Amino acid sequence: MKNNKQKVPYEIIIKANRNWFYIDWRGLLHYRDLLFLLVKRDFISRYKQTILGPLWFFIQPIVTTLVFTVVFNRVAKLSTDKLPPFLFYLCGITIWDYFSRCVAATSISLISHAQLFEKVYFPRLIVPLSNILSNLFSFAIQIATFVVFYIYFKYFTGAGILIDPSPHTLAILPILLLQTAAFALGVGLWVSALTAKYRDLSLLMTFIIQLWMYVTPVIYPVSTIPSHWRFIMAINPMASVVDLFRYAFFGTVALSLKYLGISILITVLTLVSGLLVFNKIERTFVDTV
Repeated sequence: MKNNKQKVPYEIIIKANRNWFYIDWRGLLHYRDLLFLLVKRDFISRYKQTILGPLWFFIQPIVTTLVFTVVFNRVAKLSTDKLPPFLFYLCGITIWDYFSRCVAATSISLISHAQLFEKVYFPRLIVPLSNILSNLFSFAIQIATFVVFYIYFKYFTGAGILIDPSPHTLAILPILLLQTAAFALGVGLWVSALTAKYRDLSLLMTFIIQLWMYVTPVIYPVSTIPSHWRFIMAINPMASVVDLFRYAFFGTVALSLKYLGISILITVLTLVSGLLVFNKIERTFVDTV
């Protein structure tokens, strides 16, 4: 019997001349298997040849938190709004670490995959997206670690009376995580596009991320900042994210809703402009490698 089913031809049309606003959304959907493959590769290869493997996701934030507790609370005597210092720092580090990992990985996405881009076509945006998604695994492990310590301090220590979580915690956290991912992607796309021409920016970005943490309320509460200077915090979207992240678990918040609105607006502008710049640069990136 003859097979009357006709094969549907499939072809990919690669256009050289595209405007800044063209994003191949259909291509991203078509190459979703590649996206999942890159996510899996990034997660596995990161700790494949290490002694402790994924345990580093637990060790790193805990050790960092212990150092912060000794240096900034015991020595520098910085306030933690009467919250347990260890829990206060661990909360800020958890969300900040996800942001910094995403920016660091996304900012070198073009350079680190240059040889792959020379050989085969696929939407280049898949690579930075894979970095954002793969880091969700490390965030999940770190937030689970934080929750363990949170339960201990809340229900098994005297500090539990000072911890009053928001009733909307489960609704707030996904929104904050989405904003963090969007802002990190936008910043990373900007840096990735610029490092295509200026390679030393990738080294400079590492230094900037370290300084950025100190102008974000990770190691100190917003309440220690004079009210007439808090408007500066609105310029930094991560300030509102970290403050609301603590509010979700501790019930303390210092920044008003207007600062949150400005934070979201800057996040959207950063993401959209980053997509446009990346879309412009990635077409000719291979020629400048």
